[in-house]
Amino acid sequence: VHEQWGPSTALLAGDVMLVKAYEYLNTISARYIVPINRLFNQTAREVCEGQQLDMDFEKRDSVGLEQYLHMINLKTSVLLAASLKMGAILGGAGERNQNLLYEFGRKLGLAFQVQDDYLDAYGDPGKFGKQVGGDIKANKKTFLLIHALETATAPQKAELEALMAGNEPDKVARVLDIFHGCGVDAWARELKDRYLQEALAHLDDIAVLSARKEPLRELAFYLIHREA
Repeated sequence: VHEQWGPSTALLAGDVMLVKAYEYLNTISARYIVPINRLFNQTAREVCEGQQLDMDFEKRDSVGLEQYLHMINLKTSVLLAASLKMGAILGGAGERNQNLLYEFGRKLGLAFQVQDDYLDAYGDPGKFGKQVGGDIKANKKTFLLIHALETATAPQKAELEALMAGNEPDKVARVLDIFHGCGVDAWARELKDRYLQEALAHLDDIAVLSARKEPLRELAFYLIHREA
């Protein structure tokens, strides 16, 4: 919207969409409106905070893994988590099941982001749907880059920092070589699988029949094993 009609129109369109969101929320039964509104507002604030952190990170020379995880948790994970919890609230689930669904979504969101970062570096261009290595070319801080900088030898780190500060024609290939030397590709796959298993553990603990949870299990595997 901002590219076609300008930032002023984009901001107004965003304002209208927010108003429409509250109009839809107001159609919810009075029994559920308070907890739904509370969760909606909390999540909206967190997503904005996460987006601001993401923009701030672009201006910083270094970002730690825990800081990046905190940003992703706010920017990505809480949105999926809140969506699932809202469904649980409206479905009349108890508080324990609501919170388990929230944690399932939060962990799944982290696994999703690890997979997204991984595909950007190692995905099949024919399946990924966008240019592989785009994050590297844009000097974006990702799970892969942060882990590489934290585990690289001094020479590897110096070369990686120089590459990320420049725009060499073979930048992507050379950065991927360093990633491989640091074991980043294997580490990312293990981290993704760890978050997936943690998410599924929360799903398993939800006190409903397994058959009713199967669609969410299928969704989790689809999101984490996707190639695009």
